[in-house]
Amino acid sequence: MPIIKSAKKKLRKDKKKTARNIKYEKGYKKQIKKLKKRTGDKKSVNLTFSMIDKTAKKGIIHKNKAKRLKSRVAKLVKNK
Repeated sequence: MPIIKSAKKKLRKDKKKTARNIKYEKGYKKQIKKLKKRTGDKKSVNLTFSMIDKTAKKGIIHKNKAKRLKSRVAKLVKNK
């Protein structure tokens, strides 16, 4: 456990950020799973792309991973 006051504050901040990051990470993954089950209407595809972009913008996933995911989602919808 940290002893210094600033280290304690950093620990508190890190816990909040980690929780927020996990929320975004699970969010886009859940949306992709929903999209795989459904037919893939335009609204749900746009929502999935939006969630992936927001996650990449916040630095939770790398921008190239976001592009790869969006490409796979588009390919998945195209084949259905």
